[in-house]
Amino acid sequence: MGSGDDRHRRDRWARLRFAIIGPLLAAPPAPGDLQAALSALAARSWRHPLTGLEVRFGASTIERWYYAARHAADPVAVLRNQVRRDIGGFPSVGLQTQEALRSQYAAHPGWTAQLHHDNLRVLLAAFDPVVPCPSYASIRRTLKAQGLTRKRPARYGDPVIPGTGAGLVEREIRSYEVEYVLQLMHLDFHHGSRKILSRAGAWIKPLLVAFIDDRSRYLCHAQWYAAEGTEQLVHGFSQALSKVGLPRSLMSDRGSAMMSGEFTAGLERLGILHVPTRPRSPHVNGKQENLWTRVEGRLLAMLEGEERLTLDQLNLATCAWVTQEYHRTVHREIGVTPLERYLAGPSVARACPASDELRAAFRIEVKRRVRRSDGTASLEGHRFEIPSRYRHLPDVHLRYARWDLRRVDLIDPRLGTILCPVYPIDKAANAERLRRTVEPASHAPTPGASGIAPLLKQMIADYAATGLPPAYLPDSHPKDDPA
Repeated sequence: MGSGDDRHRRDRWARLRFAIIGPLLAAPPAPGDLQAALSALAARSWRHPLTGLEVRFGASTIERWYYAARHAADPVAVLRNQVRRDIGGFPSVGLQTQEALRSQYAAHPGWTAQLHHDNLRVLLAAFDPVVPCPSYASIRRTLKAQGLTRKRPARYGDPVIPGTGAGLVEREIRSYEVEYVLQLMHLDFHHGSRKILSRAGAWIKPLLVAFIDDRSRYLCHAQWYAAEGTEQLVHGFSQALSKVGLPRSLMSDRGSAMMSGEFTAGLERLGILHVPTRPRSPHVNGKQENLWTRVEGRLLAMLEGEERLTLDQLNLATCAWVTQEYHRTVHREIGVTPLERYLAGPSVARACPASDELRAAFRIEVKRRVRRSDGTASLEGHRFEIPSRYRHLPDVHLRYARWDLRRVDLIDPRLGTILCPVYPIDKAANAERLRRTVEPASHAPTPGASGIAPLLKQMIADYAATGLPPAYLPDSHPKDDPA
């Protein structure tokens, strides 16, 4: 029963008690007549405030109510059942028992309160000296008061938050689909089951990155790579954007490549909302998971006879399979082919920028200190020369991709605009060339008057105005006197 119901019950009892002793409070009996008045009230029947049945109260009980409310400012509040002082506190369980119970709960959070009590009784009996075990009710109240509620035992494959070991809150699973083409694009990597022969002569398992439109199931781009990194992700994503345009949002898991600085910064600059899925919840990105089943069951199955499969052959076969079969096969859920639904729209896609702008978008921005000696800044273990017109800046902001240092730009930190490109220092070229004259960072000020400073001149004049002689004695025989 909730706390609100308990309060109403106490209010009903208080009103009944006040109705019983109210006549005594309104007209106090004369000395010596109190017991007769109490006996008369005790002989009467009253209606129970909760059940409605007849009930009687003893004279001593009514007398206790009378003396409690006689001089009270709020007699009804005094007659209300008082809340127990130990409510909300911990049960009367010793500290040693509480520590043993917490340790047992940490090891077995899925046990019931009864099972905790039974095992705790055996555990405390082995202590020296023996610690008496509290009752089951006390153990149950202790678990409840400390928030040690029973948790369902973890099973293999249950979603767990990485790094914490804590399970995720279970939520209902429902199918979904957006209303517009390229309103939502799905992204994921897949570890292929078929090994390929690399250029180095080693057998490796390639990874397929794919981008699917949520509404039409149109496969915007799919490509196999030898590794799963931000460079490969940006390379494949740029091709998908060049083919279909910019989507409004992108859903992916929380892989290192998807959450990297270059990729998230590129999505922000292109105006694409990033929607990461919940940890260990592949069903949220179920359309990608369905694609992997078709890739393994049809594409890779048709390549079983190729013994020395290379990455180029795999990508060529994938491109042909996507264009000739996947896009032209009726999807059972949408009832048409992905290509037909993609062309039918409606679409909210935006125009894709040029290739150079795409590559420039997926870069991180860092702050570096400029060396005053030679005007260089360190980046990824290399020194880059800052143009002389920016040599007066103590710090510079550089934008670059960690896998490609061929393009590093100097950025205005306030506006985010590109000021100029910067290049690595070429020590060999610097050893053969003459040095240019350093241009002044600003117009040099006009030289001022020489001699005594104005402030000191004013001090000397103020000192002379006092009329006092100089507070020092000149040397009568200076050593440097030419006489």
